[in-house]
Amino acid sequence: TGSGKEVVADYVQRHSNRSGAYVKVNCAALPESLLESELFGHEKGSFTGASEKRIGRFERAHNGTLFLDEISELPLSVQVKLLRVLQNHEVERIGGQTAIRIDFRLICATHRDLEAHVASGKFREDLYYRINVFPIYIPPLRERMDDIPALCYHFLNRARNKIGRGPTEIHPDTFTILQRSDWRGNVRELENVIERACVLANGSLLTPAQIQNLTGARISGRFPPLPREYPRPDPAAQ
Repeated sequence: TGSGKEVVADYVQRHSNRSGAYVKVNCAALPESLLESELFGHEKGSFTGASEKRIGRFERAHNGTLFLDEISELPLSVQVKLLRVLQNHEVERIGGQTAIRIDFRLICATHRDLEAHVASGKFREDLYYRINVFPIYIPPLRERMDDIPALCYHFLNRARNKIGRGPTEIHPDTFTILQRSDWRGNVRELENVIERACVLANGSLLTPAQIQNLTGARISGRFPPLPREYPRPDPAAQ
């Protein structure tokens, strides 16, 4: 969680030649009672409260990309229907009688171990092998500490634009402190720390003294210090 799965999905979509919509679904955020309607759509009058026809996320992603975040949270009943859509490239709205042909790229993300979920019966094995075509492992921030300088400058600029003030430069020793935290919240936690630093810091330089109390007590000595010279990232390349 917080490692940047959605950022990678967005990157894939931005460099895609698909002309259709980019549709996102957070499977963990939708209650099970609404999930099927959101994904597959429904016809008017198909159930109590269905006062009008609804186009589902699959149909909206036709010729585009559907991003299912936290796919491990899908209930088994919905997993069966998802597998059928992927096999047949057709979707049928709730209460409908007609199969609708669709063409879309599916990107899935999860912070859980899907193989363990399959072993425990929480995730269908056939669906797992159907979606596991091209896996991308996004390591936690503690395994890619060299990313911290570029991420810090990116988040610093974002925070300055958001709150209207804050440092413009970061002292090299600040990176050493940040690099020794274990970052259980990953990149999202780092972003929050940089934003808090912008709120609290005085002057144009973000110093170690201003940052050391914001990373919490989870400091590890496992990592060697980073080099002291950090090239500023080129904004045009971001």
